Amino acid sequence: MARDKADKISPEFEARLARLEPDQTVRVIVLVRPPNERGGGGLRQSPAQRQAAVAAQQQAAEAALQDIDATLERLGGRRLSESTNALGSVPVETTVAGVKALAGSDRISAIFEDQKIHRLF
Repeated sequence: MARDKADKISPEFEARLARLEPDQTVRVIVLVRPPNERGGGGLRQSPAQRQAAVAAQQQAAEAALQDIDATLERLGGRRLSESTNALGSVPVETTVAGVKALAGSDRISAIFEDQKIHRLF
């Protein structure tokens, strides 16, 4: 089931984006849609099944990165990492318009604002 564009960006982040100019640059974390979003149903996978799942995620990530790169080239921006991490996310720097375009991709599951982490004490 494809997620709606609005479901991929939190309302709080959407409100911050709305206050910016469309060509203003922001840093975001793009979460690539897993090849099978239904999950494993809580069943323990065999090593071969886990290896197959990792390979499927890597293939999905490669295809998604091509789409991400095309969007970033068209609307201004760049990937900040060569590949996705183990969770299927990749940091990017792009324009507000680029964020909205990425949210429209079926290969993207969510987009998060890349925020600084502050020490609590």
